[in-house]
Amino acid sequence: MTVISDRAAIAGIGASRFGRHLPESQLALGAAAFRAALEDAGLDRSEVDGLAVNLGWPLGLDYDRIAEAFGLDVRYVNQTWTHGRFVTMALQQAALAVGAGLAEVVACVAVASFTRERDLLGGPGDFEGMREEGGTHAENPPYGLTAPAAGAALAYRRYMSLYGATTDALGEVAVTLRSHALRNPNAVMRKPMTRDDHRASREVVAPLRLFDCCIVSDGAVVVLVTSAERARDLRKPPVFISGMQGIRAGRDEFIFAPPGLGINQQRPGRVTPRPEDGDALRMAGIERGDVDGLYTYDAFTPLVLFVLERFGFCAPGEAHAWVRGGRIALGGALPVNTSGGLMSEAHVSGWNSIAEIVRQLRGEAGERQIAGARYLQWATVWGDSIVFRR
Repeated sequence: MTVISDRAAIAGIGASRFGRHLPESQLALGAAAFRAALEDAGLDRSEVDGLAVNLGWPLGLDYDRIAEAFGLDVRYVNQTWTHGRFVTMALQQAALAVGAGLAEVVACVAVASFTRERDLLGGPGDFEGMREEGGTHAENPPYGLTAPAAGAALAYRRYMSLYGATTDALGEVAVTLRSHALRNPNAVMRKPMTRDDHRASREVVAPLRLFDCCIVSDGAVVVLVTSAERARDLRKPPVFISGMQGIRAGRDEFIFAPPGLGINQQRPGRVTPRPEDGDALRMAGIERGDVDGLYTYDAFTPLVLFVLERFGFCAPGEAHAWVRGGRIALGGALPVNTSGGLMSEAHVSGWNSIAEIVRQLRGEAGERQIAGARYLQWATVWGDSIVFRR
């Protein structure tokens, strides 16, 4: 379980500007982030010999075009398409490649051009939707559920019925993450949000409202992964990949809900956190209480509640009450998505939160800084996770 722990580290991060309807191409956005990552790490592009690309079909470029455009000569490639499901996978593969000697430095490249590709997200050109039989995120098209929000909405409706939750908990999440974005000069959403604003926003798929859905934006993030030994000799303090576990799949899994709350073939009933959902913590050699901050793929506000329960930060049915009172805010017991996440910073498929984790563990987050942060966890509702440490 511990053979890969702390053997790889993030040595550099870079980001393009974030925004809507940006004029730059995907290559231009990616190149800006790549240059910034090289500068951050103190590396030359000739030292990058691996690529983990998280922007392939149907919403992006292939690895060979990126290597050519960035002037790279690579000997290792891993490619996935644009989706938050593959953040952990790309980082894990980069760490494993470095550990196995397949590459010295792997550039994880993620680019989102969602505002120029909107027709591909639920529209007539939605090739991913056709791949998943008409629903882009495991929704059920015969019932008209072809929008990503539908699956999360149905799961939360079931959660409300089981546990007596209301949409006020969703407002707590949305308002908190917006407050984090207000401390982030790079965030797209800069207007304060109140709970009344959340309640007044238009309904998208009941019970979800507009402010329960992530923003649609453009931008790029590049993360450079190398060996722990090499990272220690570079410009910035290394951020070690201490523990990880893979994405879960099977009859009891649904992309936007923990086991027991999905909308397909899952068994009914209340499912408590399972031992295997703590694999990343065990690999890192820490307890849940050692985690100083939680980062997750917050495409929709219920996902934050579901992650808290799946990974045992609170018991099933408790998250809707647990998040109140500033518990997930900066200064609270478990700050969540301190840059604003997909809800308010930018939608770069979750990679913007990986960059924020690195800033936090280096002590570079400014007024968003979690005091004394040592261990931070990236975890998603579909069960994958990485534990990072300084």
